Amino acid sequence: MNLRFSKMHGLGNDFVVVDCRAKPFALNAAQTARLGDRHFGIGFDQLLTIEPAHDSTCAFRYGIYNADGSPAAQCGNGVRCIAAWLRRAGALATGTVRLQSPSGPVGVDLLTDGRVRVDMGVPRFAPEQIPLRMPASDPYWLQIDDIDVEFGAVSMGNPHAVIEIGDVAAAPLSTLGRALSTNAAFPQGCNVGFAQTVDRSLLHLRVWERGAGATLACGSGACAAVAVLRRRGKLNADVAVQLPGGSLDIQWEGADAPVWMSGPAEFVFEGEIGL
Repeated sequence: MNLRFSKMHGLGNDFVVVDCRAKPFALNAAQTARLGDRHFGIGFDQLLTIEPAHDSTCAFRYGIYNADGSPAAQCGNGVRCIAAWLRRAGALATGTVRLQSPSGPVGVDLLTDGRVRVDMGVPRFAPEQIPLRMPASDPYWLQIDDIDVEFGAVSMGNPHAVIEIGDVAAAPLSTLGRALSTNAAFPQGCNVGFAQTVDRSLLHLRVWERGAGATLACGSGACAAVAVLRRRGKLNADVAVQLPGGSLDIQWEGADAPVWMSGPAEFVFEGEIGL
């Protein structure tokens, strides 16, 4: 059995995209993880599937699988790549459309300059909606490896912890990021963002993603960081979020408004691999 795929990335957050419009995705977690291995497989942060929509208001549905084979509920860089793939395939035209993500419908605007603007939904701060097993607070506190850790928490369709830091270059991704992402306080795990506020319209960010590790960019993580810090009064409504792979434009008016994310989606190559 051979699997055809497209390799894509959004600011270095890289994906394998599989067309499942005619045939369901049938790989198990171990097979998906094997494909995600950067030495023995194709290598990716997430594998994305394009499928027929179950929701009649949406044009297509997409699935998300982390490099370890576990499913994910949302991926901001991934949805831009899905939209760009469908536009190149002739299945979508420039303009606005709805796509069905694992966490619900997502509004997508295919811009004339090739970028994609995405309605990432309204941030959810209630602990039971993140989910987070702690009483509502901002900030939250946990002791991890004898260190008191202060963080904000929010769901952008997937759970996020946001830690303010003076210099993202010194962010302890593989230690504190890894430990917090699997802490029992987050029953579904979480993505951990280390955010450095440069000024009210510029944020530097590095993210440890659950199931994938340190990535060059995380779209939902950028939205989460802006939501947490704007809610604290530290950011304007329009913010450039600089990640190791490049910059995303994030807009959030606050309160019950959705977060909008704009950024690129790039094709790398087409391939076929035997399973």
